[in-house]
Amino acid sequence: MPIDQHGDTTLQGLSIRGLPKVSLHDHLDGGVRPQTIIELGDAVGLDLPESDGDVLADWFARKSDSGSLVEYLKTFDLTTAVMQTTEGLTRVAREFVEDLAADGVIYGEVRWAPEQHLSRGLSLDEVVEAVQTGIEEGEEAVERSGRDIRVGQLITAMRHTDRSLEIAELAVAWRDRGAVGFDIAGPEDGFPPSRHKVAFDYLASEFFPATVHAGEAAGLDSIRSALIDGRAIRLGHGVRIAEDLEVISRAGEEVLVQFGDLARWVRDREITLELSPSSNLQTGAISAWGEELADHPFDLLYQLGFSVTVNVDNRTMSRTSLTRELALLVETFEYDLDDLETFQLNAAAGAFLPLEEREELIELIAEGFER
Repeated sequence: MPIDQHGDTTLQGLSIRGLPKVSLHDHLDGGVRPQTIIELGDAVGLDLPESDGDVLADWFARKSDSGSLVEYLKTFDLTTAVMQTTEGLTRVAREFVEDLAADGVIYGEVRWAPEQHLSRGLSLDEVVEAVQTGIEEGEEAVERSGRDIRVGQLITAMRHTDRSLEIAELAVAWRDRGAVGFDIAGPEDGFPPSRHKVAFDYLASEFFPATVHAGEAAGLDSIRSALIDGRAIRLGHGVRIAEDLEVISRAGEEVLVQFGDLARWVRDREITLELSPSSNLQTGAISAWGEELADHPFDLLYQLGFSVTVNVDNRTMSRTSLTRELALLVETFEYDLDDLETFQLNAAAGAFLPLEEREELIELIAEGFER
């Protein structure tokens, strides 16, 4: 099953790109178009490693494929540098929405950390407003093209700084004005969610939903802290929950697995796993199981009934799209349309939307796959 240069493929006679999708784990500063980086970088006098968009895209892909989350995160210095002005933030957000729609996404949540975009004098409220303006411009542009998309902001705090309560208050302040949830991101190992318990307590008191990066660069203790201290109702990546599963025996396609208490809780409570296959390979998140996509515990988690979803994490760094991620999973695990529909339904059910709107989203997905 060949995957074309855009990551698309045909499955059961249908283009994967044309299928309705939900994107839950997609970083704004990880999805900036390389050509936009060049143009915005020139405007602010930024020293860039490459001056051609395609060559710069190659540079990102090469630098990101390090096997280390810490090294992977260093590439963001370049993208955040061009996202320090109202114009830069609005343009990046607008193009981000347009790129989601071109990928077949009908609902997306974009996560980003406002505290990283203040170096040129903007306030926290001003950067959120700039991004929201770009999102709305993107939604309007998509509507003019005859399609529909909705995108909500996941206001994110950096886990290695001390501004999480301030950012949590910012997120709640922008509720009903574009913000749909909260997240913490950045270096996971050594910076557990428990460091930000005050912020998470505040969010809980305001009934504001949180997803937490956990189970990527750190293991089960990080996931446990995300659930207990962070009250997370989704796990950002969460792939290392598989460390709490012990394969007892294999007999052909039959696999007997013993659950640990943490894994059983995550599975039984249907806590959404925001899995990002290509990114998990690049950052070494699945190194305990291997170095190829076939080694990823995605299929094990899926077959065991976890609420798995498929995400890009960072489109620019991983040089990928949601379409490509799905195509790679189809190629690796021989999934069919029913499997791909399940992943989208899981994502819709886990979206930070009111129940009625999630039900509408589920109907749209079902209709799209039926057609």
